[in-house]
Amino acid sequence: MLDLTLEEIVKAVDGNFITTNKNEHFEKVSTDTRKIEKDSIFFALRGENFNGNNYIKEAIDKGASVCIVDENKEEFLGYEANVIKVKDSKKALQKLAKYYREKLGLKVIGITGSNGKTSSKDILAAILGEKYTVFKTKGNFNNDIGLPLMILELDGTVDIAVLEMGMSNLNEIHLLADIARPDTAIITNIGLSHIENLKTRENILKAKMEIVDYFNERNTLIINGDDDLLDSVTSDSYKIIKTGLNDSNNIIAENVVLLKDHSEFEVNFQGQKVSFELPMLGKHSVQNCLLCIAAGNLLGLSLDEMNNGLKNIQSTSMRLEIIETDKITIVNDCYNASPSSMKAAIDVMKNIDGCRKIAILGTMRELGDESLNAHIDTGVYAKNNGIDLLLCCGEYSDGFKNGFSDEGCTVFQSKEQLIKALEELIKEKDVVLVKASRSMKFEEIVNELKKMNL
Repeated sequence: MLDLTLEEIVKAVDGNFITTNKNEHFEKVSTDTRKIEKDSIFFALRGENFNGNNYIKEAIDKGASVCIVDENKEEFLGYEANVIKVKDSKKALQKLAKYYREKLGLKVIGITGSNGKTSSKDILAAILGEKYTVFKTKGNFNNDIGLPLMILELDGTVDIAVLEMGMSNLNEIHLLADIARPDTAIITNIGLSHIENLKTRENILKAKMEIVDYFNERNTLIINGDDDLLDSVTSDSYKIIKTGLNDSNNIIAENVVLLKDHSEFEVNFQGQKVSFELPMLGKHSVQNCLLCIAAGNLLGLSLDEMNNGLKNIQSTSMRLEIIETDKITIVNDCYNASPSSMKAAIDVMKNIDGCRKIAILGTMRELGDESLNAHIDTGVYAKNNGIDLLLCCGEYSDGFKNGFSDEGCTVFQSKEQLIKALEELIKEKDVVLVKASRSMKFEEIVNELKKMNL
């Protein structure tokens, strides 16, 4: 249940009552009447193809106790609910979330970066769970609507909120940082995601660094010191901790061993050396884990406690998920794709035994002028790092092919055409990576691979 009074809500959103019934029982916040539950606070948001103000009656009929609207319709006067008029319903949602975060007074850790945000969130929640009650962002609720909704799911039982922060342009993380006011921030890396809007990696760094816009000497930024741009970050206003595989970092991983189903490494920190076992794959996962270890140390966990917490990771699906059928091994990494995450997934393939290594790759979105070169470069990387057969479809597939070379690469005109060819192309004991940007829905290919009877 939300720890808010009706008076607090009206004040926080800077609103005025159209009508009221004094119901002060608020269980949840909703922006979708299809999923609304009894005693919810409903925010009537607007989009290109919808206007939540047109669904107030439906929201109340389904049990909404409060409706926040930014239109004043005569029909609202007859509704048996608390209907509150504001200037802008989305801004009102953000204002309420900011107020609620401040009222609860819990610790907040914000995570951003081009890749690895969700995996780091999952690792950090597991580590901190050894000592604290932890809430983490669900799915990809990491934007200007999703993050406020996550904050408004919190209650007084939570000690620490681990909140993912996404962006596609400048000033977006700035807004999220204002709402969430993180005590500690983590930046995983600076890649090419969103370069279509931001044009350079330096501008991507600038956008990600907005997470510290409200920092002072009491706050700490934790960054991947192995990243060339992040390694150059300095500040006199707040503390910085750098982690990674390079000796120059504050917290270092040594003796890294990358295996088929997990990763092993030693953490070297303040004269201590502790062996860690991470149930995730790839060097990038070790780097993400080090960021989380730094955060755990700030909150008083020992290295041994954190290592134990890793046993309880609840990973978000479709991210380097190993699926073994009777005949083949599938690496399901369909959640999203960027040049750095493509290369990381290809690297993981090296540690999985099989007859052939096959990559089924789709378009990487939001790369702008870098799109063609990025797809060519990924094709070259696949060819030089053990991929025997490359199957691809979608925009810039010719880039993959040019990089990989014609031999061993097949371009399909559609996902459906590719799926039809699987029975002929995939053989027993193959290891098959499936990866593309989320909008391509390559999980459909994974589902077909799982059903194959070779």
